[in-house]
Amino acid sequence: MPESGSTVEPEKDAPVESSSSGQKEPPRTAGQEAPPRSVEQANTTAQAQEFVSRLTEEERMLILLHRELYENSWQAMLNDLRNRLDGKPFIFKLASRIQDDIARIEKLQSFEREHNVKLSDLVKPP
Repeated sequence: MPESGSTVEPEKDAPVESSSSGQKEPPRTAGQEAPPRSVEQANTTAQAQEFVSRLTEEERMLILLHRELYENSWQAMLNDLRNRLDGKPFIFKLASRIQDDIARIEKLQSFEREHNVKLSDLVKPP
């Protein structure tokens, strides 16, 4: 029995996982999903999955690039694209595509903020 005021370390064989909210969760068996923390969280997850299912290929690619090249920073990605637009000369078609991508990114970023989710956790590479 530990002395008064001391802490007990968790067993080394008992893994503890962190949730996306940073809270500790008990270990799960393989293939077992974590239960939703609340009805609100379950609704948000369902909305996010529905949103992801409707994404275009261009939007999915932006999410993957956002994760891989910009370390999950929409702002860094937007800044990069806007900086490319400011450079002269530019090819009109490329400029048009960049403007379309900026609009897509703002849509994805807005969804993440409104639903407190990270789309890059939900979109997997092909």
